[in-house]
Amino acid sequence: MAAPDEDVWHARWEQALHDLELDVESAERLLDAAHLPDVAEVARAAAWRPPSGLGALPLPLRDRAQALLDRQLDAAARIAQAVVVSRRHLHATRTIEARTPAVPVYLDTQG
Repeated sequence: MAAPDEDVWHARWEQALHDLELDVESAERLLDAAHLPDVAEVARAAAWRPPSGLGALPLPLRDRAQALLDRQLDAAARIAQAVVVSRRHLHATRTIEARTPAVPVYLDTQG
């Protein structure tokens, strides 16, 4: 049986992983809905700080942590790709908007 301190250590790690999983799920939902996060969501995610005093990851949580890391990396890659696509769309929109309106030109071939 685990010592009480080990139980607390394990529980704190489980909570930390749970919190990270919620953040990744939120990013994945936004990507699946084809929307980038709004400013408030970005600020909240940027404000995340790892809990202090956790110590080393408990071995039984290693697979869960690795799976979470893989999901985070995948979400980051998808966000980067979405940014590139968004910039291309913005550039195309600005190019269209920057053109002067077409002026009809008539050529007199008769006279």
